[in-house]
Amino acid sequence: MAGKVLTKEIAERFLEEGYSVDIEEFTAIEDAAAESLSKHEGSLFLDGLTSLSDAAAESLSKHEGRRLKLDGLTILSDAAAESLSQHKGDLALNGLTSLSDAAAESLSQHKGTLLSLEWLMLDGLTNISDAAKKSLSRHKGWLWLNGLTSLSDAAAESLSKYKGALNLYGLTSLSDAAAESLSKHEGSLGLNGLTRLPDSTAEILCKHERWLGLNGLTSLPDSTAEILSKHEGELYLNSLTSLSDAAAESLSQHKGELYLNSLTSLSDAAAESLSQHKGDLGLYGLTSLSDAAAESLGKHEGHLYLDGLTRLSDAAAESLSKHEGYLWLNGLTSLSDAAAESLSQHKGDLALNGLTSLSDAAAESLSKHKGTLNLYGLTSLSDAAAESLSKHEGDLLLKLKNLPASAAEILRQHPSFRDK
Repeated sequence: MAGKVLTKEIAERFLEEGYSVDIEEFTAIEDAAAESLSKHEGSLFLDGLTSLSDAAAESLSKHEGRRLKLDGLTILSDAAAESLSQHKGDLALNGLTSLSDAAAESLSQHKGTLLSLEWLMLDGLTNISDAAKKSLSRHKGWLWLNGLTSLSDAAAESLSKYKGALNLYGLTSLSDAAAESLSKHEGSLGLNGLTRLPDSTAEILCKHERWLGLNGLTSLPDSTAEILSKHEGELYLNSLTSLSDAAAESLSQHKGELYLNSLTSLSDAAAESLSQHKGDLGLYGLTSLSDAAAESLGKHEGHLYLDGLTRLSDAAAESLSKHEGYLWLNGLTSLSDAAAESLSQHKGDLALNGLTSLSDAAAESLSKHKGTLNLYGLTSLSDAAAESLSKHEGDLLLKLKNLPASAAEILRQHPSFRDK
């Protein structure tokens, strides 16, 4: 497919027929085609393009869809960067391996329209000047610089002033001076490339007051856990495969959302400690949960994510029913009538999207649940079960297209029904 040119005729056909036309297979684009595509109201994925004229860049900058992806470009002229900075939406340029200071200054002006939510993705950059980093620090939105493998102290100082989410997943080490600067950053901070964290660096980073991603850590010494427990904000430790009881006790003191989604097991003592944590708790990786651990986690205050569990004993269901907050159990593929009866008493949103079927008795029980009930995975449901669920007093989320027609028709009458 090398050398295929996206013409105006093909672009117009894409606008008429949508995604039945694969525009990602083209490596070049006519200026007239770019002008046509600028009228597209959805996201534009043009990752096949290896070159882009200044005129085409100016046209594409007028595109108002959610995202413009141009990851096939390895170079970008200063004029094209100036034009693309005006794009209103996410801008992906992950193929760029270098960026001039002038282009960085232009791209720093990229704002989008959703109050600093727009992404500027430049993950292909492995090295840019400190001046370019200083310019990019003025960007407002999410800034992705995951290709950078090193960061000077001066660059860290510049990026610390960035007002938005900052992702630096490529860094494998960080000086204490750079950590000190980044700890002052007022937005989310992703440092998922760090595979080890000296206590001195952890002491500095725990002063960061927002979302802190340390998903590269596969182990956590007890001393480091004690230090990180002082961090106030979302803390992501999603590569930890084990957690000592002492570390769990320390992390239970952390104030903010805590995600430990690679843990596949949790001791009863660790569960008891984590149940004291105040904030959302992510334990997606757990594949089993003892009744004692479930009893402890039932006391947790905040959203609780247990999507890795594929089965749940009746005793565990009864314990978790006492949890107050969003309870995610999307890995369960079956649910006993007794467990359904218990979970119906849960106070908060309940997600059971892994269930493909539900007995009449279970549906009758769950209909009494007070809160949003998520059952997107159901593909089989009797009319009697549908009749029960239609009486549920909270929001009911299902996929009608996957259900028998008669059951779907009954559920359509639910006053707070939402189809996905």
